[in-house]
Amino acid sequence: MQFDFSTPTQRLNSYSTQWDYVGDRFGCSDLLPFTISDMDFAAAPCIIKALQHRLDHGIFGYSRWNHSDFKQAICHWFESQYQAQIDQNSLVYGPSVIYIIAKLIQLWSKPNDSVLFFDPAYDAFRPLIETSQRRAVPCPLTCQRDEQSSSYQVDWHKLDQQASDPRCTILLLCNPHNPTGKVWNHQELSKIAHIAQRHNLKIISDDIHMDICFDPYTPWSKVAQNDQWALVSSASKSFNIPALTGAYAAIACEETKQAYLNVVKQTEGLSSPAILGVIATMAAYREGATWLHALKEYLHGNLLWVTERLNQEFPQLNLHPPQGTYLAWLDLSALNIDMDKLQHALIHEQKIAIMRGDAYGPLGENHLRFNVGCQRDKVEKGIEGLINAIHSLR
Repeated sequence: MQFDFSTPTQRLNSYSTQWDYVGDRFGCSDLLPFTISDMDFAAAPCIIKALQHRLDHGIFGYSRWNHSDFKQAICHWFESQYQAQIDQNSLVYGPSVIYIIAKLIQLWSKPNDSVLFFDPAYDAFRPLIETSQRRAVPCPLTCQRDEQSSSYQVDWHKLDQQASDPRCTILLLCNPHNPTGKVWNHQELSKIAHIAQRHNLKIISDDIHMDICFDPYTPWSKVAQNDQWALVSSASKSFNIPALTGAYAAIACEETKQAYLNVVKQTEGLSSPAILGVIATMAAYREGATWLHALKEYLHGNLLWVTERLNQEFPQLNLHPPQGTYLAWLDLSALNIDMDKLQHALIHEQKIAIMRGDAYGPLGENHLRFNVGCQRDKVEKGIEGLINAIHSLR
């Protein structure tokens, strides 16, 4: 089946965060956005069909997620796509990945405990940790680059040293990693698992981008050495349905799972899920694989075009596409330009919004995070605007 990812779509005046509210972050409302990580594509036809069927039913009363249809769809997806076994009884629901992570941090640590994460990091991680009265402890990733490839590497000695601190109780992983696009391989995850086992660390793995991997993706369940872990994910990123809300987690420890369910129901009062999100997830995981594979091919083409075009214009950059996600992580440090002036030129002269890298921590300085989850024509406009802005500063 052929899927069309090239025809322009219209998102203005749809209450879109990326399009209608770009001025909240960038100060101007008339910008072409390449920002928050959602896509400009319509959802997969199988999802739209399932939603339409439910809409035609016309009754939207209180609903449940804790049934075999929902949980088996998730298990089927992991088995069919990643040859991974997920225990159906370990699965829980939450309104978002960040919500579930926040509750697990509260369950698995106490105030003033430390939560480890890899830096640069998704910009929601640090405030999430710190507003929970925990200490955010970054472990830096370093980029190793040659003419053929680039990859982010862990300082294993430093990680082991940080993990040995008795105040450190949790490692918050992101696989694939946002913003660098690193896909953690089996060997790296096994090494992290050994360190976690040795120092009694709980693992929370945020795998919301797992389906957009161009290198093999390894779920944490394949390397886990005990039951002190949770894999948190959602169909929202892969299938472009975040507005429907809904996420899930495999929580290996039964005691923690029951504690989470108690918090969700008794403390938070979240008994009934957003049923359209549940239905969309089931449709995506049962019938959406063909659409997703076509989408990944298109996204990878966008990422290749971005790196090739920028390397053509600025050979000293030596950029490479990420191993995962539809977010191009652009290291512009070789150009020696003022990033504040670059943002000004992008916003006020080129009318383009691109996320600045230092939003993801100090290791993101001199970087941009460019969302390619859109039609190629839009990608080309954005990159040509970036090139023009760079030239205006040199």
